[in-house]
Amino acid sequence: MNRVASLVAAGLLFGVVGGASAAGKPVDLALHDLTGARVHLRDLRGKIVVLNFWATWCGPCRHEFPLLVHAKREMRPRGVIFIGASLDSADSRTAIPAFLERFHAEFPVWTGATADDMDRLGMGAAVPATAFLDESGIIVARVSGEIRESELKERLDWLLSDRSMPAPQPFVVHLGR
Repeated sequence: MNRVASLVAAGLLFGVVGGASAAGKPVDLALHDLTGARVHLRDLRGKIVVLNFWATWCGPCRHEFPLLVHAKREMRPRGVIFIGASLDSADSRTAIPAFLERFHAEFPVWTGATADDMDRLGMGAAVPATAFLDESGIIVARVSGEIRESELKERLDWLLSDRSMPAPQPFVVHLGR
């Protein structure tokens, strides 16, 4: 009975924080790449996407970033797309190139993300936060706060599998811990 109650509670939580994709609908996000060109999340449909919201001024983001850079390198042959969505303001965006160079980031970074964008995607409003999208553009898992290596691996392994095994926990929160 405890397991059933936990599953019901998780389902209710996911329904509340899940936003549009909780109903199985693809999501979109329109931002700018580092050259200023408009980019859309919907253009990545057909690929598994790891969308990480971060900022140069965020301590947990600086701690988490090397894990994402390493995972991107490992997942490159598998076709997983990593996107960094920066919440830096116009004033702090000047720090982005040095930040990326410091961590040897090899994935696209999009600018102009806001707490409203995160909230609309069911991410809450605090960084870091990471969403995992399937090939249809549906968010299948979210981590609010600094992601752990095991959580990243579990979600990517599931997305890259035939998905016959149980799905990972759909929403994990590490904020305030």
